[in-house]
Amino acid sequence: MWRSSWPHEPATLVLAAHRCGLRPAVGYELNPWLVRLARLYAWRAGCASSVCYHREDLWKVSLRDCYNVSVFLAPSVLPLLEDKLQAELPEGARVVSGRFPLPTWQPVAVVGEGLDRVWAYDIHSGGPTVQASLAPSSVLVPRVPEPQAG
Repeated sequence: MWRSSWPHEPATLVLAAHRCGLRPAVGYELNPWLVRLARLYAWRAGCASSVCYHREDLWKVSLRDCYNVSVFLAPSVLPLLEDKLQAELPEGARVVSGRFPLPTWQPVAVVGEGLDRVWAYDIHSGGPTVQASLAPSSVLVPRVPEPQAG
């Protein structure tokens, strides 16, 4: 499942995830106007029935079933976000942070410049590697979980 919190560009990340084949694609936003705008963008893109936008608080939503998470949050809350992501995301999940890097995690990829820069992180059994330095990469590919035998 792809989950996103995006106060700046509501529909962009969720629609991009949907176009990459990540299903379901779900977005969370507290601002009702941005939720409505996101739903309008999804309708215009022809995928309103395939993507979902909720007016909910990211801090109150469980991320336990998510393998791809994208966030666009202020630097002041990123340390708290690291704790939430580490506690809730399954092994193999990928986190993409827009505009600001997570303060203590080591990215597996850094793409873009300036305001368009994003950092990607993978969740491992022991958690993401603590950040030593930012190593840029030219490729960022969303990860889809492998089917598990059960």
